[in-house]
Formats: sequence, C-alpha cells, structure tokens
Amino acid sequence: MDINVIRIKKGVNSTLSTLSVDGKFFCYILEDVDRGLRSDMPIEEIKAKKVHGKTAIPEGRYQVIYVMSPRFKRMLPRFVDVPGFVGILAHPGNTHLDTDGCQLPGENYQASGADWIVTESRKAFNRLDALIQERIQAGEKIWCKISNAY
Repeated sequence: MDINVIRIKKGVNSTLSTLSVDGKFFCYILEDVDRGLRSDMPIEEIKAKKVHGKTAIPEGRYQVIYVMSPRFKRMLPRFVDVPGFVGILAHPGNTHLDTDGCQLPGENYQASGADWIVTESRKAFNRLDALIQERIQAGEKIWCKISNAY
C-alpha cells in the first residue's frame, strides 16, 4: 500500500497535508512545523535544524509498521528509520500541541490563529488505522512518502 502525504500549508508551529492512499484522497494530516528537512540530508544537518518535539519529520519515503505504543498502550502505525527521529507514530490529535513529531489524521481542517488544526481526528484515525491493519494482515508492506507542495 502506498500512502502519500503532501504538505500544502505551513503555519507558525504546524504543517497541514493531504493524505492519499493508492492515489485517492483519504484525509488530512497535521504535523509540527516543517523546518525543511529531507531524508537525504546528512544526519548532522538534520539534528542541527530539528527542535525536539516541535519539528515535522523529513521529506522522504518510510515503511510503516504496527507496534505497541508504551505511551498510548495500544498498537499504532509507526514510521521506520526516520533520520534523526525516534518513535514517530500516527495517532489522533487536533493541534500541533498533540503531535510531538507524530502524524495526526483529520477529516477536515481549519485555521487557528497563525496555525492549522485538524477536526474529527479520531474518526479519520480509526478509518486509517483499520485500513493499515487490514493491509498488513493481508501481507502487504505499507510505505509512506512525504513531500512538500507549498
């Protein structure tokens, strides 16, 4: 399964994206602010630009697996081998304060001051989570490509 996250709007502390699955729009994604990181950058450069818990993951392509989250105490989708980042998940949340570097699905979005928020996050997450579980159980590998289109 191919997931494409395309960043479309940048706030002061947040980044809004569209998420498509196999070429079809699925939901929106909220992340921390994009600081211009790319997966092909030297790790020293990534670490120099990254602000812990307040930075969107680098543009790139990542495998998504299913793991137990100690924080959320449930199985969640996790991005593998994100340079300079550890434990990046997809989970419900509405504002950049909920992200801690993770991806937050939402059915809709709106402006909130100089930032973006997603709405109906739990609904969007549950749909995405069910699809990822279904595809993994069917033996598929899940890949997510993140790119900018501001």
